[in-house]
Amino acid sequence: MPHDHSHAHDDHHDHDHHDHGHAHGHGHHHHGHGHSHAPKDFGRAFAIGTALNLGFVVVEAVAGLMTHSLALLADAGHNLSDVLGLLLAWGAAVLAKRAPSARRTYGLRKGTILASLANAALLLIAVGAIAWEAVRRFATPEPIQTGPVMIVAAVGIAINTATALMFMKGGEDDLNVRGAFLHMAADAGVSAGVVVAAFAMSLTGWLWLDPVVSLAIIIVIVLGTWGLLRDSLDMALDAAPRNVDPGKVRAWLAARPGVTEVHDLHIWAMSTTETALTAHVVRALDATHDQFLNDACAELASKFNIGHVTIQVETHHGAHGCRLAPEGVV
Repeated sequence: MPHDHSHAHDDHHDHDHHDHGHAHGHGHHHHGHGHSHAPKDFGRAFAIGTALNLGFVVVEAVAGLMTHSLALLADAGHNLSDVLGLLLAWGAAVLAKRAPSARRTYGLRKGTILASLANAALLLIAVGAIAWEAVRRFATPEPIQTGPVMIVAAVGIAINTATALMFMKGGEDDLNVRGAFLHMAADAGVSAGVVVAAFAMSLTGWLWLDPVVSLAIIIVIVLGTWGLLRDSLDMALDAAPRNVDPGKVRAWLAARPGVTEVHDLHIWAMSTTETALTAHVVRALDATHDQFLNDACAELASKFNIGHVTIQVETHHGAHGCRLAPEGVV
Protein backbone atom coordinates (compact mmCIF):
# COMPACT_ATOMS: atom_id res chain seq x y z
CA MET A 1 0.00 0.00 0.00
CA PRO A 2 1.67 3.29 -0.96
CA HIS A 3 2.16 5.70 1.90
CA ASP A 4 0.73 9.15 1.40
CA HIS A 5 3.36 11.28 3.06
CA SER A 6 6.86 9.99 2.52
CA HIS A 7 9.14 12.68 3.84
CA ALA A 8 12.82 12.35 3.17
CA HIS A 9 15.86 13.93 4.63
CA ASP A 10 19.53 13.33 3.98
CA ASP A 11 21.95 13.73 6.85
CA HIS A 12 25.46 14.85 6.01
CA HIS A 13 27.04 13.71 9.28
CA ASP A 14 30.58 12.47 9.22
CA HIS A 15 30.11 10.56 12.48
CA ASP A 16 27.73 8.18 10.72
CA HIS A 17 30.59 7.03 8.57
CA HIS A 18 33.13 6.61 11.29
CA ASP A 19 30.66 4.31 13.02
CA HIS A 20 30.58 2.19 9.89
CA GLY A 21 34.35 2.41 9.40
CA HIS A 22 34.18 4.63 6.29
CA ALA A 23 36.65 7.41 5.66
CA HIS A 24 34.61 9.17 2.99
CA GLY A 25 32.17 11.85 4.06
CA HIS A 26 29.13 11.46 1.85
CA GLY A 27 26.91 8.68 3.08
CA HIS A 28 23.24 9.62 3.13
CA HIS A 29 20.52 8.39 5.39
CA HIS A 30 16.98 8.51 4.23
CA HIS A 31 13.84 7.71 6.14
CA GLY A 32 10.51 6.92 4.54
CA HIS A 33 7.71 6.32 7.02
CA GLY A 34 4.83 4.08 6.00
CA HIS A 35 2.13 5.22 8.40
CA SER A 36 -0.59 3.39 6.53
CA HIS A 37 0.38 0.23 8.44
CA ALA A 38 0.28 1.57 11.96
CA PRO A 39 -1.50 -0.87 14.31
CA LYS A 40 -5.25 -0.84 13.70
CA ASP A 41 -7.35 -0.11 16.75
CA PHE A 42 -8.80 -3.32 18.14
CA GLY A 43 -9.36 -1.84 21.62
CA ARG A 44 -13.12 -2.38 21.49
CA ALA A 45 -12.75 -5.97 20.26
CA PHE A 46 -10.26 -6.71 23.05
CA ALA A 47 -12.53 -5.15 25.71
CA ILE A 48 -15.67 -7.04 24.59
CA GLY A 49 -13.74 -10.30 24.10
CA THR A 50 -12.13 -10.10 27.54
CA ALA A 51 -15.41 -9.29 29.32
CA LEU A 52 -17.37 -12.06 27.55
CA ASN A 53 -14.68 -14.66 28.18
CA LEU A 54 -14.14 -13.76 31.84
CA GLY A 55 -17.88 -14.07 32.48
CA PHE A 56 -17.95 -17.41 30.67
CA VAL A 57 -15.00 -18.79 32.69
CA VAL A 58 -16.95 -18.20 35.91
CA VAL A 59 -20.14 -19.83 34.52
CA GLU A 60 -18.19 -22.78 33.12
CA ALA A 61 -16.22 -23.42 36.31
CA VAL A 62 -19.39 -23.42 38.45
CA ALA A 63 -21.20 -25.68 35.94
CA GLY A 64 -18.20 -28.04 35.84
CA LEU A 65 -18.23 -28.43 39.63
CA MET A 66 -22.00 -29.02 39.70
CA THR A 67 -22.07 -31.59 36.86
CA HIS A 68 -18.80 -33.35 37.85
CA SER A 69 -17.61 -32.66 34.30
CA LEU A 70 -13.86 -32.49 34.17
CA ALA A 71 -14.13 -31.55 30.49
CA LEU A 72 -15.93 -28.34 31.46
CA LEU A 73 -13.45 -27.58 34.26
CA ALA A 74 -10.51 -28.17 31.91
CA ASP A 75 -12.19 -25.94 29.32
CA ALA A 76 -12.72 -23.25 31.97
CA GLY A 77 -8.98 -23.37 32.75
CA HIS A 78 -8.23 -23.18 29.05
CA ASN A 79 -10.57 -20.21 28.65
CA LEU A 80 -8.87 -18.49 31.57
CA SER A 81 -5.53 -18.83 29.72
CA ASP A 82 -7.26 -17.21 26.75
CA VAL A 83 -8.35 -14.25 28.82
CA LEU A 84 -4.68 -13.84 29.82
CA GLY A 85 -3.68 -14.18 26.16
CA LEU A 86 -6.23 -11.56 25.12
CA LEU A 87 -5.02 -9.17 27.83
CA LEU A 88 -1.41 -9.72 26.67
CA ALA A 89 -2.31 -8.97 23.04
CA TRP A 90 -4.40 -5.95 24.07
CA GLY A 91 -1.64 -4.54 26.27
CA ALA A 92 0.88 -4.93 23.46
CA ALA A 93 -1.42 -3.18 20.95
CA VAL A 94 -1.71 -0.24 23.39
CA LEU A 95 2.07 -0.18 24.00
CA ALA A 96 2.74 -0.09 20.24
CA LYS A 97 1.08 3.34 20.08
CA ARG A 98 3.35 4.86 22.74
CA ALA A 99 5.62 7.59 21.37
CA PRO A 100 9.37 6.87 21.21
CA SER A 101 11.55 8.19 24.05
CA ALA A 102 15.19 9.31 24.02
CA ARG A 103 16.29 5.81 25.06
CA ARG A 104 13.56 3.70 23.42
CA THR A 105 13.90 5.20 19.98
CA TYR A 106 11.46 2.72 18.44
CA GLY A 107 8.89 3.24 21.21
CA LEU A 108 7.45 -0.03 22.54
CA ARG A 109 6.45 -1.54 19.19
CA LYS A 110 8.41 -4.74 19.78
CA GLY A 111 5.96 -5.47 22.61
CA THR A 112 3.50 -6.77 20.00
CA ILE A 113 6.06 -9.41 18.93
CA LEU A 114 6.80 -10.43 22.54
CA ALA A 115 3.05 -10.70 23.21
CA SER A 116 2.40 -12.98 20.22
CA LEU A 117 5.36 -15.11 21.36
CA ALA A 118 3.96 -15.30 24.90
CA ASN A 119 0.49 -16.03 23.52
CA ALA A 120 1.77 -19.02 21.53
CA ALA A 121 3.70 -20.34 24.56
CA LEU A 122 0.64 -19.91 26.79
CA LEU A 123 -1.56 -21.80 24.35
CA LEU A 124 0.89 -24.72 24.20
CA ILE A 125 1.04 -24.87 28.02
CA ALA A 126 -2.77 -24.88 28.25
CA VAL A 127 -2.90 -27.63 25.63
CA GLY A 128 -0.34 -29.66 27.61
CA ALA A 129 -2.57 -29.49 30.70
CA ILE A 130 -5.60 -30.72 28.74
CA ALA A 131 -3.57 -33.57 27.18
CA TRP A 132 -2.38 -34.68 30.63
CA GLU A 133 -5.98 -34.71 31.86
CA ALA A 134 -7.20 -36.61 28.79
CA VAL A 135 -4.57 -39.34 29.26
CA ARG A 136 -5.49 -39.65 32.95
CA ARG A 137 -9.15 -40.01 31.95
CA PHE A 138 -8.46 -43.09 29.82
CA ALA A 139 -7.40 -44.90 32.99
CA THR A 140 -10.28 -43.68 35.16
CA PRO A 141 -13.31 -42.62 33.08
CA GLU A 142 -15.93 -40.69 35.03
CA PRO A 143 -19.66 -40.39 34.29
CA ILE A 144 -20.91 -36.83 33.69
CA GLN A 145 -24.26 -35.07 33.40
CA THR A 146 -24.30 -34.66 29.63
CA GLY A 147 -27.35 -32.33 29.28
CA PRO A 148 -26.04 -29.34 31.27
CA VAL A 149 -22.54 -29.87 29.82
CA MET A 150 -23.89 -29.57 26.26
CA ILE A 151 -25.78 -26.37 27.07
CA VAL A 152 -22.78 -24.67 28.71
CA ALA A 153 -20.39 -25.76 25.94
CA ALA A 154 -22.85 -24.49 23.30
CA VAL A 155 -22.76 -21.06 24.99
CA GLY A 156 -18.96 -21.31 24.75
CA ILE A 157 -19.14 -21.89 21.00
CA ALA A 158 -21.27 -18.75 20.57
CA ILE A 159 -19.01 -16.53 22.74
CA ASN A 160 -15.74 -17.73 21.23
CA THR A 161 -17.01 -17.53 17.64
CA ALA A 162 -18.29 -13.98 18.20
CA THR A 163 -14.93 -12.93 19.70
CA ALA A 164 -12.92 -14.62 16.93
CA LEU A 165 -14.97 -12.83 14.24
CA MET A 166 -14.08 -9.45 15.78
CA PHE A 167 -10.38 -10.20 15.23
CA MET A 168 -10.69 -11.91 11.86
CA LYS A 169 -10.09 -8.80 9.75
CA GLY A 170 -6.83 -7.79 11.42
CA GLY A 171 -5.26 -11.23 11.37
CA GLU A 172 -3.89 -10.90 7.83
CA ASP A 173 -1.84 -7.78 8.63
CA ASP A 174 -0.96 -8.19 12.30
CA LEU A 175 0.58 -11.31 13.87
CA ASN A 176 -0.50 -10.14 17.33
CA VAL A 177 -4.17 -9.91 16.27
CA ARG A 178 -3.79 -13.23 14.42
CA GLY A 179 -2.72 -14.74 17.75
CA ALA A 180 -5.90 -13.45 19.40
CA PHE A 181 -8.01 -14.74 16.49
CA LEU A 182 -6.40 -18.23 16.56
CA HIS A 183 -6.90 -18.38 20.31
CA MET A 184 -10.62 -17.69 20.07
CA ALA A 185 -11.17 -19.90 17.02
CA ALA A 186 -9.40 -22.78 18.81
CA ASP A 187 -11.69 -22.25 21.79
CA ALA A 188 -14.81 -22.45 19.67
CA GLY A 189 -13.42 -25.77 18.41
CA VAL A 190 -12.81 -27.03 21.94
CA SER A 191 -16.36 -26.14 22.99
CA ALA A 192 -17.77 -27.84 19.86
CA GLY A 193 -15.77 -30.96 20.72
CA VAL A 194 -17.20 -30.97 24.25
CA VAL A 195 -20.75 -30.73 22.84
CA VAL A 196 -20.19 -33.56 20.34
CA ALA A 197 -18.55 -35.80 22.96
CA ALA A 198 -21.30 -35.14 25.54
CA PHE A 199 -24.03 -35.85 22.96
CA ALA A 200 -22.40 -39.11 21.81
CA MET A 201 -21.83 -40.18 25.42
CA SER A 202 -25.50 -39.57 26.28
CA LEU A 203 -26.47 -41.91 23.40
CA THR A 204 -23.86 -44.66 23.84
CA GLY A 205 -22.57 -44.38 27.40
CA TRP A 206 -18.98 -44.62 26.04
CA LEU A 207 -17.02 -42.63 28.64
CA TRP A 208 -13.77 -42.84 26.64
CA LEU A 209 -15.22 -40.49 23.99
CA ASP A 210 -14.49 -37.51 26.23
CA PRO A 211 -10.68 -37.89 26.33
CA VAL A 212 -10.54 -38.99 22.66
CA VAL A 213 -12.28 -35.80 21.49
CA SER A 214 -10.05 -33.72 23.82
CA LEU A 215 -6.90 -35.19 22.25
CA ALA A 216 -8.23 -34.59 18.70
CA ILE A 217 -8.88 -30.93 19.55
CA ILE A 218 -5.38 -30.63 21.03
CA ILE A 219 -3.78 -31.76 17.76
CA VAL A 220 -5.73 -29.08 15.85
CA ILE A 221 -4.68 -26.37 18.35
CA VAL A 222 -0.99 -27.38 18.26
CA LEU A 223 -0.90 -27.28 14.45
CA GLY A 224 -2.38 -23.78 14.46
CA THR A 225 -0.14 -22.51 17.24
CA TRP A 226 3.07 -23.87 15.72
CA GLY A 227 2.99 -21.34 12.86
CA LEU A 228 2.31 -18.49 15.28
CA LEU A 229 5.19 -19.59 17.52
CA ARG A 230 7.61 -19.91 14.58
CA ASP A 231 6.70 -16.51 13.09
CA SER A 232 6.85 -14.77 16.50
CA LEU A 233 10.22 -16.33 17.28
CA ASP A 234 11.57 -15.27 13.87
CA MET A 235 10.41 -11.69 14.48
CA ALA A 236 11.87 -11.66 18.00
CA LEU A 237 15.22 -12.76 16.49
CA ASP A 238 15.05 -9.93 13.90
CA ALA A 239 14.49 -12.22 10.92
CA ALA A 240 12.87 -10.70 7.83
CA PRO A 241 9.05 -10.97 8.13
CA ARG A 242 7.44 -13.82 6.19
CA ASN A 243 5.68 -11.49 3.74
CA VAL A 244 9.02 -9.96 2.61
CA ASP A 245 11.45 -11.80 0.30
CA PRO A 246 14.96 -10.44 1.08
CA GLY A 247 16.31 -11.83 -2.22
CA LYS A 248 13.74 -9.86 -4.22
CA VAL A 249 14.41 -6.69 -2.21
CA ARG A 250 18.19 -7.04 -2.78
CA ALA A 251 17.68 -7.66 -6.52
CA TRP A 252 15.31 -4.68 -6.76
CA LEU A 253 17.77 -2.34 -5.00
CA ALA A 254 20.67 -3.59 -7.17
CA ALA A 255 18.63 -2.79 -10.29
CA ARG A 256 18.09 0.88 -9.32
CA PRO A 257 19.67 3.46 -11.70
CA GLY A 258 23.41 3.86 -11.14
CA VAL A 259 23.65 1.21 -8.39
CA THR A 260 26.64 -1.08 -8.86
CA GLU A 261 26.54 -2.96 -5.56
CA VAL A 262 24.29 -3.58 -2.52
CA HIS A 263 25.71 -4.78 0.81
CA ASP A 264 24.95 -4.81 4.54
CA LEU A 265 21.24 -5.27 3.77
CA HIS A 266 19.12 -5.88 6.88
CA ILE A 267 15.34 -6.28 7.00
CA TRP A 268 13.54 -6.80 10.30
CA ALA A 269 10.20 -6.32 12.04
CA MET A 270 9.80 -3.24 14.25
CA SER A 271 6.43 -4.60 15.37
CA THR A 272 3.92 -7.19 14.12
CA THR A 273 2.78 -4.66 11.46
CA GLU A 274 5.83 -2.51 10.62
CA THR A 275 9.04 -3.43 8.79
CA ALA A 276 12.41 -1.64 8.71
CA LEU A 277 15.35 -1.86 6.29
CA THR A 278 18.93 -0.62 6.26
CA ALA A 279 21.34 -1.02 3.34
CA HIS A 280 24.56 0.32 1.86
CA VAL A 281 24.46 0.93 -1.89
CA VAL A 282 27.42 1.81 -4.10
CA ARG A 283 26.53 4.56 -6.56
CA ALA A 284 28.29 7.55 -8.11
CA LEU A 285 27.17 10.88 -6.67
CA ASP A 286 25.29 12.93 -9.27
CA ALA A 287 22.44 15.41 -9.64
CA THR A 288 19.80 12.66 -9.31
CA HIS A 289 21.01 11.64 -5.83
CA ASP A 290 18.11 13.01 -3.77
CA GLN A 291 15.57 11.81 -6.32
CA PHE A 292 17.13 8.33 -6.17
CA LEU A 293 16.66 8.20 -2.38
CA ASN A 294 13.10 9.54 -2.55
CA ASP A 295 12.06 7.07 -5.24
CA ALA A 296 13.76 4.09 -3.55
CA CYS A 297 11.99 4.73 -0.25
CA ALA A 298 8.59 5.40 -1.78
CA GLU A 299 8.77 2.22 -3.86
CA LEU A 300 10.07 0.03 -1.02
CA ALA A 301 6.98 1.11 0.93
CA SER A 302 4.55 0.45 -1.93
CA LYS A 303 6.12 -2.72 -3.40
CA PHE A 304 7.34 -4.48 -0.24
CA ASN A 305 5.45 -2.71 2.59
CA ILE A 306 8.76 -1.63 4.18
CA GLY A 307 7.95 1.72 5.77
CA HIS A 308 11.09 2.60 7.75
CA VAL A 309 14.04 2.75 5.34
CA THR A 310 17.64 3.90 5.86
CA ILE A 311 19.94 3.81 2.84
CA GLN A 312 23.62 4.75 2.96
CA VAL A 313 25.11 5.70 -0.39
CA GLU A 314 28.82 5.10 -0.97
CA THR A 315 30.87 6.20 -3.97
CA HIS A 316 32.69 3.63 -6.10
CA HIS A 317 35.94 4.58 -4.45
CA GLY A 318 34.54 4.33 -0.92
CA ALA A 319 33.14 0.83 -1.32
CA HIS A 320 36.55 -0.77 -0.94
CA GLY A 321 36.92 0.77 2.49
CA CYS A 322 33.56 -0.42 3.86
CA ARG A 323 34.24 -3.05 6.48
CA LEU A 324 30.59 -4.20 6.21
CA ALA A 325 30.86 -4.98 2.49
CA PRO A 326 31.97 -8.66 2.73
CA GLU A 327 29.10 -11.18 2.70
CA GLY A 328 28.40 -12.61 6.15
CA VAL A 329 29.67 -9.60 8.10
CA VAL A 330 26.97 -8.19 10.38
